[in-house]
Amino acid sequence: MNQVKLNHIFQIDETAGIPKYRQIISSVYKAIEQGNLKKGDKIPSLNEICQSFDLSRDTVMVALNELKARGVVSSVPGKGYYIDSTVLDYEKRIFVLFDELNVFKEDLYNAFTSQLDNKTSVDIYFHHFNFNLFEKLVTEAVGKYSAYVIMPATFDNTSQVIRHLPNDKVYILDREKADLEDYPVIFQDFEQDVIDALTDGRDLLEKYDKLVMHFPGGKEPEGRVEGFKRFCEENGIEHEVIYSLSSRKVKKGEAYFVMSDRNLVRMVKKAAEENLTLGKDLGLVSFNDTVLKEVVAGGITTISTDFKLMGETLAELVERKTSGKLRNPSALIRRNSL
Repeated sequence: MNQVKLNHIFQIDETAGIPKYRQIISSVYKAIEQGNLKKGDKIPSLNEICQSFDLSRDTVMVALNELKARGVVSSVPGKGYYIDSTVLDYEKRIFVLFDELNVFKEDLYNAFTSQLDNKTSVDIYFHHFNFNLFEKLVTEAVGKYSAYVIMPATFDNTSQVIRHLPNDKVYILDREKADLEDYPVIFQDFEQDVIDALTDGRDLLEKYDKLVMHFPGGKEPEGRVEGFKRFCEENGIEHEVIYSLSSRKVKKGEAYFVMSDRNLVRMVKKAAEENLTLGKDLGLVSFNDTVLKEVVAGGITTISTDFKLMGETLAELVERKTSGKLRNPSALIRRNSL
């Protein structure tokens, strides 16, 4: 690790008509391109730069924070700034924190990245519904990215963690939460999505005597069960919410709404064991559509948001640096199982 002399890096021209913070960034880039700065090199301190070029601390901090956001430099508290990367192909770096990896999140991610230009890099992480991991990943990302996409899942009080990030660079995804109302968000309205889907499928539901929702709790959104109960109560439909399927004996004339793909498979097996035909004797609806659900058991009816559109909308929000609260559309996708 080398301590590089200030006059070997920075060139500030008072008459150039270019903002001085931009000249600092350009100087670092040029020094890297010419081989005068290498990965691990320590650059002059903020105070040294300010004093040598008669610059304000704010001007220098803006430049250093931008270099950190691009991943070019990193800072070590009490020690200074170091060159973290000499790869200068990327102008923007985006931090993406999802709750977990699954097929529909992959569709979302692919749609998002496909809309970005080739000078943008994306680092994706998963917190797996572990708040400590969520906090650790966000904290470690502070100052290193030009945009932060956060999926807060079911956590409460996430604002206490996210507030360490720059307000104008944070985008919330999937859930609208009261403590994060100051940030742009693309969200699912889980309660209304279920009500709208059941209203749309009312003609299919009429042949069933009872609607049953399996709701295990945990990471699943409460809004779905609230929407289910509200629809059934307002329309006088017999219904039940259950928390386990393991000992459940399915009956002809029931229609089940299941959250996880694991329990979807379990229900398909139960129907076969009881010689019940899906879509005729027994109804079955899953959440979050995938390609496999088009073919499993002759086609599984789903209630699903458009994850591809969510990814495309997110890219537009980040690229344009716009704000707002956008509800991502959801729909009932009709197939043979209902």
